Amino acid sequence: MTGRPAKIGDVTDSVTDSVTNSVTDSVTNSVTDSVTNPVAGVLVLAATPIGDPADASPRLAREITTATMVAAEDTRRFSRLCHFLEVRASGPVVSYHEHNEATRTADLLARLLEGARVLVVTDAGMPSVSDPGYRLVVAAVEAGVRVTCVPGPSAVLMALAVSGLPVDRFCFEGFPSRKAGERLRSFQALARERRTLIFFEAPHRLDATLAAMAGAFGADRPAAVCRELTKTYEEVRRGSLTDLARWAAEGVRGEITIVVGGAPAGVVDPETAVAGIQARVAGGERLKDVCAEVAAATGLSRNDLYNAALAARR
Repeated sequence: MTGRPAKIGDVTDSVTDSVTNSVTDSVTNSVTDSVTNPVAGVLVLAATPIGDPADASPRLAREITTATMVAAEDTRRFSRLCHFLEVRASGPVVSYHEHNEATRTADLLARLLEGARVLVVTDAGMPSVSDPGYRLVVAAVEAGVRVTCVPGPSAVLMALAVSGLPVDRFCFEGFPSRKAGERLRSFQALARERRTLIFFEAPHRLDATLAAMAGAFGADRPAAVCRELTKTYEEVRRGSLTDLARWAAEGVRGEITIVVGGAPAGVVDPETAVAGIQARVAGGERLKDVCAEVAAATGLSRNDLYNAALAARR
C-alpha cells in the first residue's frame, strides 16, 4: 500500500462529513416525504370575486380550464363566473358546501391520491376562510398531498384597508355566535384585545351584534361596517359602536364585514366594565361570577363592580 498515512484530522473530517451528509439527507427526505406524496395530485384553493366578477384573476381562469375536477360551493354560481370569464371547466364540477363537506372530503381526497388536480372554489373569497375547504386541506396535508393557492379578492383585507382603523396588527374572528349569550361572552373575552378586530355578520343580526359589541367593548369604541364590497351599492359606515348600532336598527341589507378598533392602552373605564357586566348578565350569566371574572381581568374592585352593577339596575 502506497501513499501518505491518514492523519487523525483527515479521519475526523471524513467521519464528520459522512455523518453530516447522512443526517442532512435523512432530514431532507423526512421533510419532503411529510409534505409531498410524489404520486398524488395537487389541491388548489382559488379565491373568487367577492362582488365584481371583473376582479377574477387570469390565473383563476387558467386553473378552471386545466383542473382535473372542480369542487364548487355553488355550482350554478360557478357556472355564471365561467360564463363571465368565457371559459369552460375541463373536468367534472361537483358541489362542495357546508352540508356535504364532511362526506365529500373523502371522495375528493381519493381523487387527489390518484393524481388529480382538484380546484376548490367558494361563492366569494378564499376557500377554508369562513367557507368550505378546511377539512379537505387538513386531510390533504395529512396524506402528503401538495396544497397550493390562487390568491385574489378578500373581504377581510379590503374592509380593513378602507375602515380607517389601524392596520398594522389585526385578527379575524369570523362570524359571531348566533346565540346571544355565547356572542356576549366571546365579545367580553375580546374586550382587552389591542389588535383591530374583523368579523363577518348576517344583515338581520347586525344591530344586535353591534349593540352587544358596544356593551362589551365600550359605547365609544370606533368601528366600521362595510357593506356590499366591490358591488354597485358598496357602502362603508364609520363611527362609534353605539352610533352604528342605532343606524343598523333601521335595517341593513347585503354582505357585511365589521371592523372594530382594538382596546385602547391604559386603565379600564369602570363604566365600560359595568356595561359589559350588564350585557353578560342579560345573556344569562350570574352577576357575582361575572364581577369576579371582570375584576380579575381588569384589576378593578370586585365589590365596587358588584355594587355599581346593582345600582345600574335601579
